[in-house]
Amino acid sequence: MKRKCAETSPEATAARKKSEGGLADIVACDSAICFIDGKLGRLVYRGYDVRDLARHSTFEEVAYLLWYGRLPGRTEFHAFIDGFTGSMTLPVETTMILRMFPKAATPMEVLRTAVSSLGHWDPDSSNTRLDACLRKAQRLTKRIPLILAAHQRLREGLEPLAPVPNQNIAYNFLYTLQGREPDAEIVRALDVALILHADHELNASTFAARVTAATMADIYSAVTSAIGTLKGPLHGGANTEVMKVLREIGSFREVSG
Repeated sequence: MKRKCAETSPEATAARKKSEGGLADIVACDSAICFIDGKLGRLVYRGYDVRDLARHSTFEEVAYLLWYGRLPGRTEFHAFIDGFTGSMTLPVETTMILRMFPKAATPMEVLRTAVSSLGHWDPDSSNTRLDACLRKAQRLTKRIPLILAAHQRLREGLEPLAPVPNQNIAYNFLYTLQGREPDAEIVRALDVALILHADHELNASTFAARVTAATMADIYSAVTSAIGTLKGPLHGGANTEVMKVLREIGSFREVSG
């Protein structure tokens, strides 16, 4: 008597149908960092509604909140901002690597490789203590916009620019990208966008980073894993398709009611 293959048995069919929902409603971890309620349109960081943070805080303050679990006092925040000062420029070696990329390379491909390279010249590279990881997180947060701006300028045949001291991340991204003082309203809009994108619970890229970090790999390896995942068209790559649609629309006048 012939036995049915496991793939075609009723049990296998039922299991396959059950798995079609993916990880929907599956609790993978408990987090005090971020909470999302898609049905009610809520995004909460450390107990703070993101709408309140967007109205009253800056991206740097929100970064402090996410990393340290609370909003900073004035003295704490000034010390925190001073910690970004040493991260205001890219290592010369990373800039040299950026010059080697073909012009056809996409920003996500460049970011993935450039972030991985940063670990080679970080004095805390192999230090996995919490204080060292926080320093590396600060450096990465400051340098990722600089990588993207430098790559774009090099693609346009222009030289990368150094950021302006005592200006926030949103300002310096726009300045190092465009080469001129950005409009204050646009700086604020980008700052709010950074706040809204700061954390989205356990999405695909965060999950990938956590898996890598769980092996005791360094933070640069974990973030590189996250960027590789974010590049996919079913995750961060979806934003690229949105931008294509917006460019096709062109202006508000082209939108019919």
